[in-house]
Amino acid sequence: MVAKYPEALSGFSEPTRTWFRAAFAEPTSAQEGAWSSIGSGHHTLVVAPTGSGKTLSAFLASIDRLLTTPTPEDKTKRTRVLYVSPLKALAVDVERNLRAPLIGIRQTAERLGETDVRDVRVGIRSGDTPANERRTLTTRPPDILITTPESLFLMLTSRARESLQGVETVIVDEVHAVAGTKRGAHLAITLERLDALLAKPAQRIGLSATVRPTEEVARFLGGHAPVEIVAPPAHKEWDLEVVVPVEDMTEPDGGRPEVEEYDELGESVDRRRASIWPHVEERVAQLIGEHRSTIVFANSRRTAERLTARLNEIATGDSADDVAPPAQILAQSGASAGAAALMAKAHHGSVSKEQRAQIEDDLKAGRLPAVVATSSLELGIDMGAVDQVLQIASPPSVASALQRVGRAGHQVGETSKGVFFPQHRGDLAPAAVSVARMRTGGIEALRVPANPLDVLAQQVVAATALDEWDVDELYDTIRQAAPYNGLPRSAYEAVLDLLAGRYPSDEFAELRPRITWDRVTGTIAGRPGAQRLAVTSGGTIPDRGLYGVFLVGEGTGRRVGELDEEMVYESRVGDVFALGATSWRIEDITHDRVLVSPAPGVPGRLPFWKGDTLGRPAELGEAVGAFNRELAGLPDQKARDRVREVGLDDNAASNLVTYVREQAEATRLLPSDTTLLVERFRDELGDWRLVLHSPYGTAVHAPWALAINARLRERYGLAGQGSQAIASDDGIVIRIPDTDAEPPGADLVVFEPDEIDEIVTREVGGSALFASRFRECAGRALLLPRRDPGRRSPLWQQRQRAAALLEVAARYPSFPIVLETVREVLNDVYDLPSLTSLLTRVQQREITVTDIETTSPSPFARTLLFGYVAQFVYEGDSPIAERRAAALTLDQGLLAELLGRAELRELLDPDVLAEVEAELQRVAPDRRARDAEGMVDLLRLLGPLTLDEAVARAVPDAPVADWLSDLAATRRVVEVRMTYGDAWAVVEDVARLRDGLGVPVPPGTPAAFTEPVDDPLGDLVARYARTHGPFTDRQVAERLGLGIAPVRHTLQRLEGQGRVLTGEFRPTGVGDEWCDAEVLRRLRRRSLAKLRQEIEPVEPVALARFSSAWQQVSTSSTTGGSRGLRGVDGVVRAVEQLAGAPVPASALEPLVLAARVRDYEPAYLDELTATGEVVWAGHGALPGSDGWVSLHLADQAPLTLPDPQTDIDDELQRQVLAALAPGGAWFFRQLSDSIGSKSDAALSAALWELVWAGRVSNDTLAPLRSLTSSGRPAHRTRRAAPRPGRVARSGPPETAGRWALLPAIDTDPTRRAHATAERLLDRHGVVTRGAVQSERVPGGFAAVYRVLAAFEETGRCRRGYFVEGLGAAQFGTAGSIDRLRTFASVSEHDKPVAVALAATDPANPYGAALPWPAATSSTEDGASGHRPGRKAGALVVLVDGALVLYVERGGRTLLTWTDDPDRLGPAAEALSTAVRRGTLGRLTVEKADGAPLLGSGPSALRAALDAAGFVATPRGLRMRG
Repeated sequence: MVAKYPEALSGFSEPTRTWFRAAFAEPTSAQEGAWSSIGSGHHTLVVAPTGSGKTLSAFLASIDRLLTTPTPEDKTKRTRVLYVSPLKALAVDVERNLRAPLIGIRQTAERLGETDVRDVRVGIRSGDTPANERRTLTTRPPDILITTPESLFLMLTSRARESLQGVETVIVDEVHAVAGTKRGAHLAITLERLDALLAKPAQRIGLSATVRPTEEVARFLGGHAPVEIVAPPAHKEWDLEVVVPVEDMTEPDGGRPEVEEYDELGESVDRRRASIWPHVEERVAQLIGEHRSTIVFANSRRTAERLTARLNEIATGDSADDVAPPAQILAQSGASAGAAALMAKAHHGSVSKEQRAQIEDDLKAGRLPAVVATSSLELGIDMGAVDQVLQIASPPSVASALQRVGRAGHQVGETSKGVFFPQHRGDLAPAAVSVARMRTGGIEALRVPANPLDVLAQQVVAATALDEWDVDELYDTIRQAAPYNGLPRSAYEAVLDLLAGRYPSDEFAELRPRITWDRVTGTIAGRPGAQRLAVTSGGTIPDRGLYGVFLVGEGTGRRVGELDEEMVYESRVGDVFALGATSWRIEDITHDRVLVSPAPGVPGRLPFWKGDTLGRPAELGEAVGAFNRELAGLPDQKARDRVREVGLDDNAASNLVTYVREQAEATRLLPSDTTLLVERFRDELGDWRLVLHSPYGTAVHAPWALAINARLRERYGLAGQGSQAIASDDGIVIRIPDTDAEPPGADLVVFEPDEIDEIVTREVGGSALFASRFRECAGRALLLPRRDPGRRSPLWQQRQRAAALLEVAARYPSFPIVLETVREVLNDVYDLPSLTSLLTRVQQREITVTDIETTSPSPFARTLLFGYVAQFVYEGDSPIAERRAAALTLDQGLLAELLGRAELRELLDPDVLAEVEAELQRVAPDRRARDAEGMVDLLRLLGPLTLDEAVARAVPDAPVADWLSDLAATRRVVEVRMTYGDAWAVVEDVARLRDGLGVPVPPGTPAAFTEPVDDPLGDLVARYARTHGPFTDRQVAERLGLGIAPVRHTLQRLEGQGRVLTGEFRPTGVGDEWCDAEVLRRLRRRSLAKLRQEIEPVEPVALARFSSAWQQVSTSSTTGGSRGLRGVDGVVRAVEQLAGAPVPASALEPLVLAARVRDYEPAYLDELTATGEVVWAGHGALPGSDGWVSLHLADQAPLTLPDPQTDIDDELQRQVLAALAPGGAWFFRQLSDSIGSKSDAALSAALWELVWAGRVSNDTLAPLRSLTSSGRPAHRTRRAAPRPGRVARSGPPETAGRWALLPAIDTDPTRRAHATAERLLDRHGVVTRGAVQSERVPGGFAAVYRVLAAFEETGRCRRGYFVEGLGAAQFGTAGSIDRLRTFASVSEHDKPVAVALAATDPANPYGAALPWPAATSSTEDGASGHRPGRKAGALVVLVDGALVLYVERGGRTLLTWTDDPDRLGPAAEALSTAVRRGTLGRLTVEKADGAPLLGSGPSALRAALDAAGFVATPRGLRMRG
């Protein structure tokens, strides 16, 4: 009902009336109506725009009553007015604003001679209130308590609730901001719990900005009680404009089209050239300069930070255009020039409260011209005399736009000025429609969420934590809250079952019950710890795993703000980033915080936060579609006039009309509210793209995209990211791999209205969104409590715990949190009802869906494609590191097959096994039961126990028998007869024991606990597995009193589900055993950790010594060392170890193979290639007559060969491939005749192009040798003298032998990854990240890591910190690790061992596993421009593993790392030996460390080279090969 307005002030005392008349000209209509309704004692909802005096309308009656009535003597009854604000800042603001009426009325009363006016105290309690102040609020309660929904919940769940017993009035401010959210549902139950505490329900007063429908908000406010709505007609003056600062948004600087230049936030991809954003920033800066006080609103924290930085750069004249990226990954964050905050500061939820408060004060006081904010300043905080509001990009909703622009002209009767800056042409229409609907009050409808079960679970735990409740009474109390008016009894009891520990399966046993439910008396009570759990893990705002940012050092006000977890993952110590317009340098990153120091003026990264943008509501989307349709029907000039009426400036009007016209020309029909368009075109790869143009917003399009993906999979067999539909506000982009068949059209996107609900519900369960929302719902329901409430819980850890729970819960669709997640996703995140309604209108032909094929994307489609790219890259509930690791998809089943079954007898440590079993069986001292509740948990986790077994698992001297008797009296445990004697079991186990083992049901068991169980035997056997180490089926059969056959059958069934594993586990065991999968993981993890602790890491130089020995590198006999391999068999072993490793062709034989096989002859390798045992392949050409090649054993080649190049464009090359395709090997002349080649040189070139493309090879290395000896290879060797008198009739020398196609590679990623991991272990012995990256393995270290981790779990290798400084992700076999340790030190009595290697040789760890050593002072002084690298043609000389010499390609320049003659001597001798052996040809060294060798005086290097046989020549020191 709508209020009538009697004489406004008649109900107040004389001092209040007098003060008001003196302070204000007259009451507003909202105040008149509110005072009348409140005076009548009704619940009241006051709906009025910003600046209507709503706050005073709610408070004045209460203040008048508090000042003029006696203060209750009972201090628990003193707090009579409770003000609840959704924002902490708003609470502080209201407390400040209450001072005027409180002081003013008291002084007026004194002036009037009234002496009985009371002193009214105001208190604030929020998350920012210190503990000592919170205690004071409880011991000396204020008259008016200002709080937040979360703090009120905490008070009601603690002893502080006693101070609330006198509450008479509850004022809920900004009620529209919470009514449609789970936070509102949480508050609604909190208010009902408060009423249950009071002798008489409190009067509720709600304050709301313009909202629709008001009846829905009133229902939320009152719950079951009627509410009087005060919503007087309000006329608000708006000055609104949509501004585009350039004439043509597609060519803001006369450059390339804008669609090719923006990322998903409109930021210029090409370093801000040809971008609209500099123009927007300059206009924003100009407008700020023309006004005293400005708030700029952005739709995300990231945009707010970026714009703040740019505005300050404009103000100071600095620019970030030339700032070098301060960290490795800047794609998501951008850079700031570090300008001082002269013009603006950023204000958002990730800036600390102290900084936010300072920024607000600076703006109000005029010290700061502007604030760039997100929704953090949207609600009714009084920001003083704000002149204007600027909105960057179209606002998220009309309601949001009203709130934002309402910050300007906040006082009664003032005009609110707002300027909107669209970010691209597609943003123009939404901005225009938002402005038009702001003027007419056309805001979106609000919906109160129905029955959120996660919030219900949390509130039940909180309510029962301090009191025992009757089940029916609590049900009635909860149903009085509006969101739960229709709560079914079945859903309520399902939540109670969940909280009381009655789960649908024993798989949930690890979840701890939170309450006890006595079904006979019908009462529920909290278990010990329930209150602490509710207080520390309560609330509805999900934990996003954000890192706190703190100043280094001690002192108050140390918190700076918070950063997204992924931003921190991508940052390093020393990086500088901007937050709140101040630059900060990272000093340290710990597990839960980032420590920083101020870095004023230093350029830095701009932070980013994931998931902080909002989608367009369907209602606004429909209006955007209607607006487009209207424009399409008008001539150009009328269309321009129409949009100017709305508020678009000339540039904006021109751009919008042109955009609509161009779209209509491209597609003939314009997408609108009544016409959906399916546009089809080919992309640059030749694949089909379908774009569904629809204005209805992401909440409608996202579930639609899920259904489209399902249809693509089912109808066309397309699955995965190759064919993915991705939604945005303006439609859906679908990619379909190239097909000869007719590609799908409109039929792909049209669904029956009655089938869409079922399809989306089925599909959503497997989505990343569902996993992420399930984690949040489970956290809200207190199923995943914070392990340490005072510390950050890493997001990856939350994900891991939630994923484990979801894996079990997904099998039980009726599990309350699964149901709630489905409800939340379909109704709160997605707007499934609107999608169903839309498809119904399509079916009824009110909306048409039309096909069109275009040659290139239309203007609307080009805009959409950017959102597609952005979402495609960032979609998924997983950190960036996880997404990179997942780039290579592994088949876990196939990988397990390749690894073979687990044989861990050698791996599992006996002490660890005993320790874990003691923990599982709860006999470890810290796991024993300490009280009766602990005994219940014991029986629930372990199953029925005899009295003696229970005593053995309780703390010493515990009265276990008394505990059990008391628990039996309350029907929580029962006595049962088991094969091993009389035992005690939890009552929830009765049906399981009856159905699985035939144990009789004890008398008096409530019927709820005797209902049949789905898989009783599976539950009992799985529980045995979960609570024991490795076991045999006989042991389970004996414990449960069953035959071996049913037990074995059950174990095999559990094995098929992945819940148990079979193998050989116990170090002393015999035969097959079984083990729970999670228990085995724990055993492996701890055993491996113990192994790692036992291994002392070696110095990096020891790895270099080890690498040479492990890879069989022979060393010069004059300097001691290993003997190497010999003969053809030695070559086979070397090839096996080098398989797949690319090396320069010119280094393959003289340097790489000759270094391993002491008596190496080219004939050895030719013999192996001619007989087909070895294959060689190209990996790409090098400058000159050289290229990268690798060797492969023929039987393993499909797994070790590189990925071949498939896009062969040259016609001659295609003819060669066609000729070789049937198989066989062809001599050059045969091949030439077959394809009719006219030029031997052209055919030779084509063959070598195909070699480097990885397509063709030869049965001998003769052509490779000929090629590298004919030109300028990377490595020069001594050339053989030509044989005179011979004519090459068969073709050029570099084409000798028989040519054939390389074998086809095995394309299965799992088998290739498995083979790669095995190969790397064999080649390197100890595999590190650097070694993998140096070999350019597809998928990088992340792909190999997953397989190596699986190797570790099956005992085939170990992971640990074997080499200092290389991180903990190092893998090696037991043998290689033991051998590595033998190289830890070198005896001073041993001769130094020197070895010369190609810099690219896998046996050289420098530049791969190990970094290049730091330069010596001489190197730094003289070697400018010369840096060591794994370059083709370069050599390294190691002495006892230490890098001593680096020879640049050509040999003219040396780099040295020591002046020690004892090291330089052996190094020079090894280099000399390599030259004499013919490995290097002639070598003339001209410079060392950048300085000439000759003419620089004597040096240790010169002496060493002289001693090694180098002779002086005019150019330098020479050694002939």
